[in-house]
Amino acid sequence: MGAHVLIAEDDEGQAELIRRYLEHEGHRVTAVHDGRAAIDAARSAGPDLVILDLMLPRVNGLDVCRVLRAESDVPLLMLTARSTEDDLLLGLDLGADDYMTKPFSPRELMARARALLRRRVRTSAILAVGDLCVDPVRHEVRQAGRPVECTPGEFQLLAAMAAEPERVFTRRQLLEHIHGFDRYITERTVDMHVMNLRKKLEPDPRKPVTLLTVYGVGYKLVDAAP
Repeated sequence: MGAHVLIAEDDEGQAELIRRYLEHEGHRVTAVHDGRAAIDAARSAGPDLVILDLMLPRVNGLDVCRVLRAESDVPLLMLTARSTEDDLLLGLDLGADDYMTKPFSPRELMARARALLRRRVRTSAILAVGDLCVDPVRHEVRQAGRPVECTPGEFQLLAAMAAEPERVFTRRQLLEHIHGFDRYITERTVDMHVMNLRKKLEPDPRKPVTLLTVYGVGYKLVDAAP
């Protein structure tokens, strides 16, 4: 069954092109052309994915992103003609899941949309690994019943690994879960998230038993119970 995708793009020709590609893949599409309409449509329709242009009239895309992220966990794919690192990081900090600069390949856009939709389906249930529970809907982490505060990046990394315990993830694979395909963020970001998560989850962060390093490859999450 196709998803419901909301396109917020002031260039009506661009919006129509994206619509045709999405409908060809079996999705239902709503298209709006200003930020106020985007907020209203997201609130009334409950889309599965929002494709959001940064430069919208009435309410700009960054403010739309801020409002929607405060109200829901709907995946947000931002589109913009801007390409500076500051713009990219601001969009991610506000909660965008992925980011593309114009001009872009419609086929690549569809690939990213599919990835975000798959991730949303995969992470709709509570994920448990040993005494660690990750709730993607409520955006909560608990360990042995104790709440664990995580940043958005830490949470996304942990949710990806908890969905496939014992799987070894490369840094690049984890980076795509955290920030989509953004080229400005380095693999060092993953190492920093892992280090911070170990401080929160491990009895001794220097000797981890849950979030393990697989030398020369990456990381995996395991059940530490004997």
